[in-house]
Amino acid sequence: MSRKEQLGQVFRFALVGGVNTGTFFGIYLLLHPWMPYFAAYSLAFVLAMVGSFFMNTYFTYRTRPTWKKFFLFPLTNITNFVIQSVGLYALVTWAGMDTRIAPLVAAVVAIPFTFLISRKILVPGAARAAAAGSAEAGPVAGSSAGSSAGSSAGSSAGSSSRV
Repeated sequence: MSRKEQLGQVFRFALVGGVNTGTFFGIYLLLHPWMPYFAAYSLAFVLAMVGSFFMNTYFTYRTRPTWKKFFLFPLTNITNFVIQSVGLYALVTWAGMDTRIAPLVAAVVAIPFTFLISRKILVPGAARAAAAGSAEAGPVAGSSAGSSAGSSAGSSAGSSSRV
């Protein structure tokens, strides 16, 4: 995959994230008058996650949705939550950052991790393609044996779990 294609994916991922955040908040506001706030939050979260799955599948990564990808996709949200939570705690407790700003900084820090995990889940050959691209660039001195073993192990593990 070319650098231009990768940048396009990153841009589309950010766009989908913005749309998804707006969708979540809109659903939450619509449901909130009709049910307790946490029930509204939870239902809005699940519905927005389903929408995010389809937007990321079709628009961001331009791949075909499958049931396996659908059931693995919540891992991206779990990862995002963990990274943001740890980041928030660290920024507030250790760095003394304002609690009104720290969540935004933690969210920005989590974006690359969420992007990489969602790409791994939604684009089955993404890890292999990245490894092949770096292999074409030439091996790093003293690392050819280790990198080829790691690439083939990762490739076979990834391909055996595909639907």
